Amino acid sequence: MQKREIQRGRPTGTTTYEAEPAIAFGATVREERTSQGIAQETLAHMAGIERSHMGKIERGEHVPTLPLILKISRALKCSAAHLMALTEAKLAEPEITKSED
Repeated sequence: MQKREIQRGRPTGTTTYEAEPAIAFGATVREERTSQGIAQETLAHMAGIERSHMGKIERGEHVPTLPLILKISRALKCSAAHLMALTEAKLAEPEITKSED
């Protein structure tokens, strides 16, 4: 059996990537950031991460770790639970629209 390659930006040992939760979380962060009038670069600086990494998180290209979620929530002056609740609501949205079709 051939060893699977681990892609950059993922925690050690992670070989899978689930796009839907990553995209939903990224959209939540972007909405919270823009509603507060904070530039992406400013938020990245406040959270102590690179702007390019913040962009990848917001686009759903990277799944942030728990410590990073906590840094982002502190920078947005909200709880990680609030970000997760909004993300869960986004994940539930497609199910509602699918059942209406």
